[in-house]
Amino acid sequence: MIEFTISADSAGQRLDKALRRLLPEVPLSHLYKLLRTRRVRVNGARAWGETILAEGDRVVVRGDRTALLAARPIAPRPPPLDDFRAAILYEDEHLLAFDKPAGLAVHPGSGLVGATLVDLARAYLPPAAAGEFAPSPAHRLDRDTSGIVLVAKTRRGMVGLAHAFEEGAVEKRYLALVKGRLVPATGSIELPLAEHQQTRRSREALGVRFQPAVTRYRTLAAVPLASLLTCRIETGRTHQIRRHLAASGHPVAGDRRYGDFPFNRQLKAETGLARMFLHAAALRLSHPMTGRPLAFASPLPGALAAVLERLGLASSAGELHREHEKEREADRPEEDDRVTAEVVSETRLRLGQGGPRLGRNRGSRIRHAR
Repeated sequence: MIEFTISADSAGQRLDKALRRLLPEVPLSHLYKLLRTRRVRVNGARAWGETILAEGDRVVVRGDRTALLAARPIAPRPPPLDDFRAAILYEDEHLLAFDKPAGLAVHPGSGLVGATLVDLARAYLPPAAAGEFAPSPAHRLDRDTSGIVLVAKTRRGMVGLAHAFEEGAVEKRYLALVKGRLVPATGSIELPLAEHQQTRRSREALGVRFQPAVTRYRTLAAVPLASLLTCRIETGRTHQIRRHLAASGHPVAGDRRYGDFPFNRQLKAETGLARMFLHAAALRLSHPMTGRPLAFASPLPGALAAVLERLGLASSAGELHREHEKEREADRPEEDDRVTAEVVSETRLRLGQGGPRLGRNRGSRIRHAR
């Protein structure tokens, strides 16, 4: 049997998330099995993963401690942190902005091999003590998507960032290369998407739950084969941009899940594209603690810039990145206001420099921009 007493710093979080942090040696699937089989108690009563913990709560996990803690295979050693440090765009007391390379998963999951952004952040910023807040990404970014991810360093920072995302107060812009030409060239896709995390039992009992989703796009440049878009999402549904563009008939280049496979093969043969062409290029928000405006820009990775060069579209992406840099400079605080904020790494103006190594339903429509 394993027992924990919830500290003030751990109060207010869900039981499943607390268990993941308190028992990092135990596989995630095993933790949820313990919850399903009623082997986790809070103050002597059965508890669920969504149970909110309070300071002083006594959490008991029933089972042999040695067997539980030996359940997880030896984790691979995280890679050196030099690349992580080099990819930090901004850092202060409460948060950091990280320029994630494609191929790096943000969160642990089944079937993943190697370190994740969670692992790297916690190796770079280990928690002060067991049970204290561990640095964590504040939002998702697909494994094969590159670009900006915000990481909370404190619990207050995480709460503030979570609130900002829930309220739609974070503006995220992406660069995407897609099949063909969009008509209209500028507009919005309003297509409710099936809830990605709905369980099979829930679907069978209640039917598929659809969530409203809006993606706004603008065509920067186009050739007959493909178009370069800038996309802004007003909702944060799983795989939203990829699902919306696929449903519109213009899937993201290199997308192996929702994409057009003959198009992907043609583009790879003609340009050498070896990954999904989706990049989180810019992010703006107010600082969750100070309210100060923050703007981050991530240059297009070199491999994607090379694809645009071969298609004759590179100048448009470069101009957009310069726009993002100008916005970032405009939002930069005066020198006196930067005492507590350390800008660790500056993005570069030159394109590519400095980057780290379905169907429709009645609720969908594509609109012309007004």
